[in-house]
Amino acid sequence: MSIFEKIIGDFEGKRQYREYKARVKALPEPYRASGAALERYVMNLGAGNDTAMLLTMLDDLVTLLEQGAEARTPMHELLGDDAVDFAETFLANYPQGSWISKERARLNASIAKAVAEGER
Repeated sequence: MSIFEKIIGDFEGKRQYREYKARVKALPEPYRASGAALERYVMNLGAGNDTAMLLTMLDDLVTLLEQGAEARTPMHELLGDDAVDFAETFLANYPQGSWISKERARLNASIAKAVAEGER
């Protein structure tokens, strides 16, 4: 890692994110607005501190929207009737980076430990 990357951050990740944003901006409506809404959800609940995982998730998401726009697939067919359900299913494909997945696992482990200690 160069001194510039240590100070400014990962150049490649920033380049990939700018490319992703340009791809979303190029989408026709309602794919563009849907992409922005899904991005907000994924950014808040998705990859946590794992930038590479987040970029992969966003790339997969915009690819899906691009394919849907190209095929003129209606949004309700592309995402289903429940956008939250779609987003949760989408995020489930990337469990290793999700802070929510980590917290769920931690909660289960804590409860299991408490039960085991209580049964002694």
